[in-house]
Amino acid sequence: MSEDKQDKKKQQKGHKPEGGHKPEGQAKGPRPDGGGKRDKKPKGSAPETQAEETGPVEPAPTPRLLTHFREKVVPELKQKFNYKNALAVPRLEKIVISMGVGKLASAGEKAKIEQAEKELGIIAGQRPVRCKAKKSVANFKIREGQETGLKVTLRGSRMYEFLDRVISLAIPRVRDFRGLSPDGFDKAGNYNFGFTEQTVFPEVNGSEVTFQQGMNITMVTSAPSPEEGRELLKQFGFPFRTEEKTGR
Repeated sequence: MSEDKQDKKKQQKGHKPEGGHKPEGQAKGPRPDGGGKRDKKPKGSAPETQAEETGPVEPAPTPRLLTHFREKVVPELKQKFNYKNALAVPRLEKIVISMGVGKLASAGEKAKIEQAEKELGIIAGQRPVRCKAKKSVANFKIREGQETGLKVTLRGSRMYEFLDRVISLAIPRVRDFRGLSPDGFDKAGNYNFGFTEQTVFPEVNGSEVTFQQGMNITMVTSAPSPEEGRELLKQFGFPFRTEEKTGR
């Protein structure tokens, strides 16, 4: 048998040819020309990540009222109440916005509850939390576990941005507004007030509103007394009534 015939039989049986190399078409390792792997991009090529393409992200600007608090409110309150340091000055800790939807839940109007939830989210810039009744109240037709309210808690930059919109936009749009009551403070220096309708906020499209929904806003402060809490909100620009008849 000739040598050419012997080589063909070896290849058909799976024997390696002389030299220890696999025949063509059966090689599984890297090709001699460098194929089988993705070529690396040369230096100076286009950036791979989106962050490199768009550049560094700029930090969000500081809210206007936060700058006002640091530069003007703190020195003013420190001088008026004789605080020893700036850390003792009362500050705004959080804002809680709440809506009561118990009547809507009792009537089974889920669509209106969803609409109120959507509008509160637009006003606050944050998704509301649904509050459920802890116990049943027969007189109000409320069952335990029934959704009776919506709530949003704002802190940090969102809190100051919302406060700015309340003072600059929402309050001036209230009809026949004569000032906020200065007696809405509790013993801990927190202040409560409310709006009878959601359309005072320009973010809410009035043409899409099908029913009026009021809300309560609680300003939680670190003030140790109502007087200090009242002065803090005055410095922010809260329009309190100057004359208030109490006890009658």
